Amino acid sequence: REKAERVIDIEQVYLKGGAPGVSMRVRKSTEGDKVIYHRNEKQKLSATVRIEREEEIDEQHYKILLGFADPALRKIEKTRYCVPIDGGLTAEIDIFPFWADRAFCETELPCEDTPVTLPEWLNVVREVSDDKRYTNLALAREIPTEEL
Repeated sequence: REKAERVIDIEQVYLKGGAPGVSMRVRKSTEGDKVIYHRNEKQKLSATVRIEREEEIDEQHYKILLGFADPALRKIEKTRYCVPIDGGLTAEIDIFPFWADRAFCETELPCEDTPVTLPEWLNVVREVSDDKRYTNLALAREIPTEEL
């Protein structure tokens, strides 16, 4: 926590419909007393590459879109810690209330082969970029509980 430049509480709800292979969601992000709402579409191209279209929306539009929530998917709640790392990058560490023993660490890269050096204090137990169970969309379906 003390290494974080920003701390954001996030609520994310997946919506029904959309094109095949494209997930649609709305997100409420709270940072201090500031609340921002987004609508997002994400399409997976590979394990590490996604096409993402995102737009900021107002609270009223957010509430309307919540009416299209996919009832088969749970709301994802998490706290994101944004930590600056070498190379001018940011490690986004997501802590979920349903796990006491794991978190996600993700870094947005300018290109797929950008080298990433994580800080020594960050203990990476397992790389899960290729593990389909560890996407937010998959967590909305089922939470992995296997031993690490």
